[in-house]
Amino acid sequence: MSDSISRRVFVRGGALGLVSFGLDPLFLGRAAYALNASTGPAAGKRTLVCLFQRGAVDGLNMIVPHGDAQYYRERPRIAIPRNKVVDLDGHFGLHPALAPLKPFWDAGSLAAVHAVGSPDGTRSHFDAQDYMESGTPGRKSTTDGWANRYCQNAREHTDTPFRAVAFGPQLPRIMAGTAPSLAIDDLRSFGVGGRNPGRGGDKLTRAFEALYEGAATGLLATSAEESFEAIRMLKTANPASLSPAAGAAYPRGRLGQSLSQIAQLIKADMGVEIAFADLSGWDTHVNQGNDQGQLAQRLTELGQALAAFATDLGERMSEVCVLTMSEFGRTVRENGTGGTDHGHGTAMLVLGGTVNGKQIAGRWPGLDPAARYEGRDVAVTTDFRDLFREILTRHLGARDLSAVFPGYQVSEAKRPGVIRG
Repeated sequence: MSDSISRRVFVRGGALGLVSFGLDPLFLGRAAYALNASTGPAAGKRTLVCLFQRGAVDGLNMIVPHGDAQYYRERPRIAIPRNKVVDLDGHFGLHPALAPLKPFWDAGSLAAVHAVGSPDGTRSHFDAQDYMESGTPGRKSTTDGWANRYCQNAREHTDTPFRAVAFGPQLPRIMAGTAPSLAIDDLRSFGVGGRNPGRGGDKLTRAFEALYEGAATGLLATSAEESFEAIRMLKTANPASLSPAAGAAYPRGRLGQSLSQIAQLIKADMGVEIAFADLSGWDTHVNQGNDQGQLAQRLTELGQALAAFATDLGERMSEVCVLTMSEFGRTVRENGTGGTDHGHGTAMLVLGGTVNGKQIAGRWPGLDPAARYEGRDVAVTTDFRDLFREILTRHLGARDLSAVFPGYQVSEAKRPGVIRG
């Protein structure tokens, strides 16, 4: 593809082209960033990758309390057999489908937080997801997401439209707000195309044309200007051309695709600070299974995708933190259809070079009926905001989170301790 935009495309752009190329200093700064994007990694620029397990993951079968006899009494059909658990510390272990993550635990770059969740007791997926993404549990009036508020209030950042990027057809709740953010359905739609421009041209030129015509491009931004700048940066850096490194093998499916493309943006030095992807299919009311079955299939994809991502990035993982989250957990006791119902506390994984790993963080309340939430669920002993706050401050370097989690009094004593100081 030619290094310049064709005359036909530029003329079609009209006024947008004039503003973007000539009159907006913000665009010029970002364009300079794009032109330098291939010169090497920006030292000290860290990235947070958030993976949302929508549907409420069963934290007890993901991070298994195999040392607690109550776990096996309450789950005669769906408990993970002791001889199948990947032991971590003698009491907790990984579901066997997450075995690819054990080397990262051993290396000290993987931790888990158990009994984590929202102080709000709703069992509604919609409400609980909204609260976790807005960062204001119990309050439905919040209009923006906590990741967007972080971007609004952080003092220092790289000026690039890829600072906050989600993979999917629309912007998630967590990134809604006044700070610029992007949603990309598939990065491959913006790769440099074939060698014969006469037979359809390359994908990026077609993306420019679609943008000027007001048609769908597979990239959703907070403004047309942001869309134009993002496509131009993709034209310069072409991250979709970067293959997985070190033999990393991403699983087929949406999660593997999303993580591989997040890795491509990071390796292309596009300035990603927060990346987001969804993982659906965790609402296991019926036939959940144990070491085999419905949940095991979803965890297999998760384990393989995370391991491939960390392998692919290699030394770059020293500046990356991956956080899994889910709106709530599942009931301690299995139900009559071989599944679990909506619960309260769950488990979250934290993986990366800044992670204080090889630990199950948070206070474990135990599974004794007297210690359960409403007599049926894992109690929440770590507010999700304390976990998110620690990652934002200790990994991304945030200073004041009063606007990010409004009305919540954070304290050092509540910090779960999963990020090194």
